[in-house]
Amino acid sequence: MLIGVDVGGTNLRLGVVDGLHVVWEQRYNADFSALCRKLPADQALQAILDQLAATLAEVLAIYPAARAVGIGFPGFVDPLTQVIASSPNLPGLIEVDLAQPLATRLGCPVKVENDGLAAAYGEYALCPGQPAGLIYLGLGTGIGGGLVINGRPYAGEHGVAMEIGHLIVEPGGRLCGCGNRGCMEQYASASGVALSYEAMAGRRLSAADIAQQAEHGDRSARLAYERAGEWLAQGLAHILKVVDVGCVVIGGGMSQAWPLMERAFMKRLDADMIPVLRGRLEIHISHAGDQAGMIGAALLAG
Repeated sequence: MLIGVDVGGTNLRLGVVDGLHVVWEQRYNADFSALCRKLPADQALQAILDQLAATLAEVLAIYPAARAVGIGFPGFVDPLTQVIASSPNLPGLIEVDLAQPLATRLGCPVKVENDGLAAAYGEYALCPGQPAGLIYLGLGTGIGGGLVINGRPYAGEHGVAMEIGHLIVEPGGRLCGCGNRGCMEQYASASGVALSYEAMAGRRLSAADIAQQAEHGDRSARLAYERAGEWLAQGLAHILKVVDVGCVVIGGGMSQAWPLMERAFMKRLDADMIPVLRGRLEIHISHAGDQAGMIGAALLAG
């Protein structure tokens, strides 16, 4: 057995994984993003470590046979040292180590991976037939991405591979947590949809509420999602020209609103994709729910 942890900006998911099956899981409210904005970096880090250690200790008490912990974390994670260089959605966490302090406190191995890469590997492991290559796009508070080639997750030399959320789609546009302006994350994520809707409608709603408004005929709400689909397709089309894979999986909480984005997404993808790839790409919406990140993190720790 292995323990998989999926750390988000506002939620924390834990699962006990046996093979490819999650035999126990729990979701916790853990607004680490707000914590990092409210507290000095050292205090925020300590609070995150304390909460992770306490929660994991409870799980290990119930499942003592679990032999390792894998954590999918939103940030740029060095593939050799597991040090988190920075985390755009958890500001202030610069060059921090979660793995070693947690391993010491828990008494078992801990491995930290980028959350998008962990989800990509989980989706690959769960995918029937396991394709030669797979790209994962996770639509949530931000946008995560992961790449698996010939069964191996690819993090890049500095842990920054497939950071699709930080492709610039609007030069000089909205300021992003990574320090650049115009990143896709500021337009095609849940927070990006909220910003687009606010700019058009003059009021701030959550992405989930905007989806409901779109279903009820709110033109600005529908347009915010359509534009998000276009920006997402724009970035993916360029990635496919560099990383030629045949399977793309779209997951994350905002993927539940995929019908609001799909038509605009497919139209823009077809227009921007290199012609030889048209009709040769499989695009799937994740059926793993919240489990792909936990499963992938656990398997990478094993």
